[in-house]
Amino acid sequence: MNSSIIRFVLGNVLKIEAVLMLLPCLVAVIYSEPVGLYYLGVALFCFLLGMLMTHRKPKNLVFYLKEGCVATSLSWIFLSFFGALPFWLSGEIPSLTDALFETISGFTTTGASILDNVEVLTHTALFWRSFTHWIGGMGVLVFLMAIIPLSGGSNINLMRAESPGPSVGKLVPKMKYTARILYFIYFGMTILELVLLMAGKMPLFDALATSMGTAGTGGFGIKADSMSGYSPYLQWVTTIFMILFGVNFNAYYFLLFHNFKKAFGMEEVRYYFGIIAAAIAIIFFETIGTYGGAFKTLTHASFQVASIITTTGFSTVDFNYWSQASKTVLVLLMFIGACAGSTGGGIKVSRFVVLVKTLGRELTSYIHPRSIKKIKCDGKPVEHEVVRSINVYFITFMIIFSASVLAVSFEDKDLITSFTAVAATINNIGPGLELVGPAQNFGLFHPFTKYVLMFDMLAGRLELFPLLILFHPAIWRDLFTQRFTSRKQQ
Repeated sequence: MNSSIIRFVLGNVLKIEAVLMLLPCLVAVIYSEPVGLYYLGVALFCFLLGMLMTHRKPKNLVFYLKEGCVATSLSWIFLSFFGALPFWLSGEIPSLTDALFETISGFTTTGASILDNVEVLTHTALFWRSFTHWIGGMGVLVFLMAIIPLSGGSNINLMRAESPGPSVGKLVPKMKYTARILYFIYFGMTILELVLLMAGKMPLFDALATSMGTAGTGGFGIKADSMSGYSPYLQWVTTIFMILFGVNFNAYYFLLFHNFKKAFGMEEVRYYFGIIAAAIAIIFFETIGTYGGAFKTLTHASFQVASIITTTGFSTVDFNYWSQASKTVLVLLMFIGACAGSTGGGIKVSRFVVLVKTLGRELTSYIHPRSIKKIKCDGKPVEHEVVRSINVYFITFMIIFSASVLAVSFEDKDLITSFTAVAATINNIGPGLELVGPAQNFGLFHPFTKYVLMFDMLAGRLELFPLLILFHPAIWRDLFTQRFTSRKQQ
């Protein structure tokens, strides 16, 4: 285990967070809010700690997948803890547990909140909440790779540990250029949405917060009613961009370089749009007449479907009052999630496509035992290792989900609340149903339950295994053995 490279990565992450935390300081200056001093103090502390951790460059910059997983998991924990300090120190969120919950929810782009009324927060705090979505959407380590060269091709292990989806590859030969392309697309789409929202007369601050929340598919609203108070035009712009940010970013890369055949030929993207269309149709016909007109009904149905499948979590209505069929569709969408390689959460459309094709292959083998049928996606055979990893992922997901529902159920809340609270956090959705519905919040839970849900948020964002590896005894045994050996040699 190369512990020195893990230390080096963590130090750089803290320095990046310190620089990023200067933006809410700027907001504090603009709105004359003294609370900005807390953000500045934490930023300085993070930068000094990061400098101490990186002053000695590791002799060996090569690291493997286990180092990538450990570095990624610890980076997100460090990022969340230090990102929560301004909320707690300023007193805007008096409980450290609640401040940590809110920040983890922000960085993991979950959008589940413990706050009763977000409108009492300062502009500085509101900006930082939304900005955590934007940072977490693409991933801080992807940003790190874009600006700091690590070592040869081994830094793809950081990308694999942080990026959503069953498989991660390079768009171009060098990972740092892949990271830069991804951020170029991400930043460009965010700016485009910002311009379109402002064209609809949304105030600059609101448009900026909404754009960052949409881009990261996070869903922290800056209004108590989330998005319901805005015009249909603004709701449709947000709907369209939520869907677009849920698309595999490889498709945008192909469009960028005029490879339209590959862009529009991606099987996962076609299924993704098909699921969205089917879900909107079902909910539209289930809720027709509820909101006084077909267009208004279509607006709300489209917005909520886009919000849930992309795991954004914005809302325009309280869907707790929808029919059982409509709510069931939304719960199913929570688990399906967006495309791999997007900023969305959930299990991912690509995994379900492969699982369904695996089922089809198994049924065929029962009918024709001697037949050999390859599973294909986008016309290419899916390797057995990918199929195996998807099966293991799904089993692991169900084990963590079941254990979390059991742990949450000891609070003696109703089953729908417990079930959807876990579903909303492990899939990085935000709102659930009943007591954690879009008009409610997660502040009612006991601190133990909040830590269970925080674990679920991190596990869901990091695709389970990078976080689970921290609990493997061999990892810590390797780290302590290496430290002991290096000290003995000195």
